[in-house]
Amino acid sequence: MPEAPAASRDALARAARGWLDHLRVERGASEHTLRAYRRDLGRYLDFLRTRGVTDPGAVAEQQVSDFLAHLRTGDPDHQPLAASSAARALVAVRGFHRFLAAEGVVSDDPAQVVTPPTPARRLPKAISIEEVERLLEAAAVGDTPASLRDRALLEVLYGSGARVSEAIGLDVDDIDLGTRDLAAAAAEEATGAPAAVGSGQSPPQGTVVRLFGKGRKERIVPLGSYATDALEAWLVRGRPAFSIKGKGTPAVFLNQRGGRLSRQSAWNVIQQAAERAGLSGHLSPHTLRHSFATHLLDGGADVRVVQELLGHASVTTTQIYTLVTARHLREVYAQAHPRAR
Repeated sequence: MPEAPAASRDALARAARGWLDHLRVERGASEHTLRAYRRDLGRYLDFLRTRGVTDPGAVAEQQVSDFLAHLRTGDPDHQPLAASSAARALVAVRGFHRFLAAEGVVSDDPAQVVTPPTPARRLPKAISIEEVERLLEAAAVGDTPASLRDRALLEVLYGSGARVSEAIGLDVDDIDLGTRDLAAAAAEEATGAPAAVGSGQSPPQGTVVRLFGKGRKERIVPLGSYATDALEAWLVRGRPAFSIKGKGTPAVFLNQRGGRLSRQSAWNVIQQAAERAGLSGHLSPHTLRHSFATHLLDGGADVRVVQELLGHASVTTTQIYTLVTARHLREVYAQAHPRAR
């Protein structure tokens, strides 16, 4: 098939750039999300061009359906995609066409009625409360600035249900330690007086963190006393040792060069703690988020409260955690009831 004229190819490329710019500027999409959409959309546009479609207005429902089928079957350059991965790519395609229709670039939306494949429902991985405690204890090796940071990071992840991007994105001004006075605690530390952490004082009232989720959507989440103690210990006794090497970054969690801790470094923290704790299987920062939700529901929390704490746009997303607790109930029943089997 002859190659499409450059002007026609540019029409698809310009439309794609317009949508990605809209996501970045108007919707506040993260760089991670933009990279994924750019990759999926690039494959889609290549597919259209190989079939002679070079203008956004010439795309029909059939081409969108054919692309979805193509993702599932693969080609010499690409392995077949699982239902979940194909559905993710279709989300990018549908968002692209919806944007073009809304902006008046095209007259209708050819992707509107193309539905994604239904992936097999997989229950989120959660670890037990005892395993969480082992993991948190293993994060604090000695009393070094790095160990204080690692313990505080994992306590915040489990104590707030934050995504790893939300936790490492925290700035000092996003934290309200309630009745605690960080300046006074720092002065006590500098003069050798006993620090407030672990001193038996009453826990703070109203300790909260401000998290920025997907699309920079803001939510306020409370923190318990364990997470607050760990966070204060890091801010007062650990962070100054790292921050003097930087350039005044407002980030809560710093690397040893004084910059903001990266996602990869956060992953390494939990992997190293899991190894020291003797926990098998694949653990990630998201494991603590799953465990946070599961343990709340096990403790009787309302699913809509958990939805707000997790920052889910829809309660349907949160309801998958109720399947975890239901499965746990069935397992306990099968083991404990004399006539369960």
